[in-house]
Amino acid sequence: MQRNWSPIPFTKVKPVDAFWAPRMEANRTHGLNAVFQQLKDTGRLDAYNLDWTPDSQEPAPHVFWDSDVAKWLEGACYSLMNHPDPSLRSRVEDVVDRILLAQAGDGYLNPHFTIVEPGKRWTNLRDKHELYCAGHLIEAAVAHHQATGDTRFLEGMLRYVNLIDQTFGSEGDQRGGYPGHEEIELALIKLYRHTGVERYFNLARYFIDVRGGSPHYFDLEARKRGEDPEAYWVGTHAYTQSHLPVRQQREVVGHAVRAMYLYAAMADLAYETGEKALIETLQALWDDLTFHKLYLTGGIGPSRANEGFTKWYDLPNRDAYAETCAAIGLVFWSHRMLQLDLNSRYADVMERALYNGMLSGVSLSGDRFFYENPLASAGSRHRQRFFACSCCPPNINRVLPTIGGYVYSQSQDQIAVHLFIQSRAEINLSGGKLILKQETDYPWDGIVCLRCEMEKPMAFVLKIRQPGWCPESRLYLNEVHFPIDPALDRGYFTVKRLWQPGDLLRLQLAMPATQIYAHPQVWSDVGRSAITRGPLVYCIEAVDQIVPVSSLRLPRSAAFDSKFEPDVLDGVVMVQAMAKAVDLQAWGEALYQYHPPKLVSVPIRAIPYFAWDNRSPGEMQVWVPETPS
Repeated sequence: MQRNWSPIPFTKVKPVDAFWAPRMEANRTHGLNAVFQQLKDTGRLDAYNLDWTPDSQEPAPHVFWDSDVAKWLEGACYSLMNHPDPSLRSRVEDVVDRILLAQAGDGYLNPHFTIVEPGKRWTNLRDKHELYCAGHLIEAAVAHHQATGDTRFLEGMLRYVNLIDQTFGSEGDQRGGYPGHEEIELALIKLYRHTGVERYFNLARYFIDVRGGSPHYFDLEARKRGEDPEAYWVGTHAYTQSHLPVRQQREVVGHAVRAMYLYAAMADLAYETGEKALIETLQALWDDLTFHKLYLTGGIGPSRANEGFTKWYDLPNRDAYAETCAAIGLVFWSHRMLQLDLNSRYADVMERALYNGMLSGVSLSGDRFFYENPLASAGSRHRQRFFACSCCPPNINRVLPTIGGYVYSQSQDQIAVHLFIQSRAEINLSGGKLILKQETDYPWDGIVCLRCEMEKPMAFVLKIRQPGWCPESRLYLNEVHFPIDPALDRGYFTVKRLWQPGDLLRLQLAMPATQIYAHPQVWSDVGRSAITRGPLVYCIEAVDQIVPVSSLRLPRSAAFDSKFEPDVLDGVVMVQAMAKAVDLQAWGEALYQYHPPKLVSVPIRAIPYFAWDNRSPGEMQVWVPETPS
């Protein structure tokens, strides 16, 4: 196993395509503004004035409000790195000023515990999100420093981290706790990489290593609060992935976002240490997720009750929770696993989650959002501008500007191509600077061209992912068919040569629309199939059909026709086929009959799942009942 891959930063990769670049621009011009306005209107920004009182007519600052503000701030800073914008920069500095003015003298920073529950710091790590919020503030401070060079926000957060480091640990009177909602572990490792201060890495490792120990810390703190640990509302510490020490865990459990943030942090820790036991744990968890608990769309966490996982093959469609933040967390974890072990199975899941489970969470306009992402709807599910628990909109804000950072990884004089996005990348190799231009109409077309621009010939290895969904591919070097030997290395074509300026490598991926089936024990999908094309999952939406969606039956081995429609949903490839539909008129008004319904032939049109609910409201299905012919 190779652990020396590192992602090429998004600041060195500029998407210039017709798919992601417009979505990044919509996020910059509409998404960030829309979420900022909601942060103002809901009191999240004013909370830093610390003027709330119990007699106030305004809502009390909530325990997780800091995280909403911090994620927006992080996303705004990433956007500034891509696109300098004086107006956005001014808005960013205003938010930073507000945050720093609310910081206590000892470095503590959380409006809720400063003015709503003073004196109760760190008394309920299980439920109250203090360390989670601190983590997001830390990540925002790192992004602010990277974007502006200004140190004041970073210095403020370093004071907070120093307080946390003094408070938690195994020495003297330190608290032996860890966060109920994981995130600070990711932030501390990011801070360590940004500053080089090993103490921050050690604190992250402490939070990971101590998790799930016995006696259980959350039980101890509950008793100190005068509560019975047995009365814990969810009934199990699996909800917070603290039911076992992390290296003993083999099953993905509990709250989905928390799980993804923990596993991503464990992957970061394994990357830095090379610890075999931790890597084996992560691989076992990965297998459990991808074999038993992953939606076709890359969504995860089917249950509203715990915002997370249940049992194997429990993947309901209309009632799917599949939180947008959970899909984003899966992208984070997948990407980190890819740096640990260059295997296309991680990139396949990362791509599926990006193009479907995450992207469905935002409207084409960039300013409306899904919290939950069902795979079927009766027509009543719609994106909203904000939510009472509004973690997803600012999470979208911070992911979209960084899309370029998921495209490539580098290992000395090796370059791995994970995603196919028309872009321009600047890559430093031992032989000099390489400009790698990717030209493609992906995901609508399967032709990907990689053009090498450099001042002189350079020797390096180019590894190009063969997607798991692709049934056939061909590779050409300077328009000459290029034989691959060996054909694939864990899902990546490998081309090693002395590259000449102007060399062109062309990958041709077959991209047919196909039917796909779920495991027979996924009861929600028995007798159903779905349509996929390339990395995209498709759905049937009412506005495109001449009969009710619920009446449709997809023939087994249907013949699909794919066509790009520039005037539909800002331009998408629609998939068309002849299907069957229940003849409702022939059925009549009887509630039950002793013969099967009559079926008639009808045309159907399917759109990419990410684009549903951007037009007239109506029924939607991903998994469609099947008929033999």
